Amino acid sequence: MAFNHIQKTIAVLAAASLGLVACSSDSSSSSSSEGASSGDTTNVTLTVWSSQEDQTNDDAWLQTMQAQFAEAHPEYNITWENAVVSAADAGTTVNQDPSAAADVYVFANDQLGALLEAGAIGQLSDSGAAQLSEQAADTMAASVTGQDGAAYGLPIEPNTWFMYYDTSALTAEDVTNLDTMLEKARVSFPLSNSWYFPAFYAGAGATFFGEDGLDEAAGIDLGDRAAEVTQYLAELSANPNFINDVDGSGVGGLQNGSVDVVFSGSWDAAKIEEILGENYGVATLPTFTLGGEQIQMKAFSGSKAVAYNPNSADTRAAAEFAAFLASADSQKVHYEKNGVIPSDQTLATDATISENPVATALLTTVDSNSILQPTVKSMSDFWDPAENFGKAIANRDVTPENAAAQTEAFVSQLQ
Repeated sequence: MAFNHIQKTIAVLAAASLGLVACSSDSSSSSSSEGASSGDTTNVTLTVWSSQEDQTNDDAWLQTMQAQFAEAHPEYNITWENAVVSAADAGTTVNQDPSAAADVYVFANDQLGALLEAGAIGQLSDSGAAQLSEQAADTMAASVTGQDGAAYGLPIEPNTWFMYYDTSALTAEDVTNLDTMLEKARVSFPLSNSWYFPAFYAGAGATFFGEDGLDEAAGIDLGDRAAEVTQYLAELSANPNFINDVDGSGVGGLQNGSVDVVFSGSWDAAKIEEILGENYGVATLPTFTLGGEQIQMKAFSGSKAVAYNPNSADTRAAAEFAAFLASADSQKVHYEKNGVIPSDQTLATDATISENPVATALLTTVDSNSILQPTVKSMSDFWDPAENFGKAIANRDVTPENAAAQTEAFVSQLQ
């Protein structure tokens, strides 16, 4: 985005920056006054955590938005203190000492339960909820909703996976069904990865902490067809055209020609496009055939979101900057600088983004072919048993013959 165009967005962004301020606006205002004041200007220090690629230089996304925020808010004399903490690590790092953590941070939404328990994440105000409603589709909004029904943080990036394929081996019609793909091509899938293989169970009716993913008491229910799904996966593992994707072997197979299909996310887009060149294909998740019925795979879907720390010494400024960083214009800059697909639904029709096949596949998956990755803390107890079960299927310790018994044992572990 050209600088003169960025300048034009400042007024819009300034208004958006009010959106994240917490319901306790009086305490937020008073906390910001703890900084030393000079005339009408308040000195504030804001520590911000995000990924390395977000802040590589003065022209990076984070620094660009910080400069815009400072210009839009002359009432603050801001000292910025940036540090590299990835969204995946934010929850753990913040919770080590919430009072000493960043004022503003990007987090993966599956950490929300732990952040709430630690009192380390600020609730959206009414205006913040309005910003969330305007920007976020249902799944994205749910990804930052706590069990109390309140919203915390604003999504900036969908977090799910979809499919890449070699168009010289498969047509767009072929890739709508996994079994058709396996008849014609070599398919790689992370069967031993507990974030991926539950998509088969979710498609067949499994629920994770209720229909909305927020009912901790409901637990995990793999559904009436769980044994049937396990049998399907055991047969899939034994299919000679199937390859379990471990430690990047799927992308490696694309490169050496031994694989035609991989399942991954937007983080692999540039690499895969370079490998496949003119044969680069991207699509949402396929169906699979279960008992003669077409079942739509449904991936876990979440978000990376921006939050402010209610323990900040400058809560109001922190909340305002968090909302500013999550605004539609900021997400557009993030896309242009880093290729990050925005979660903001108002950008879906933007020509640059709508023409990107990765954006189309990602947003279709989020909107239609996914379930919410639960934010409840008990979800953390799912990953290890699920990984072991996935490995047992991939290693063929689970067979079509013992699928029912193995499923029953897995369900017992989850309960």
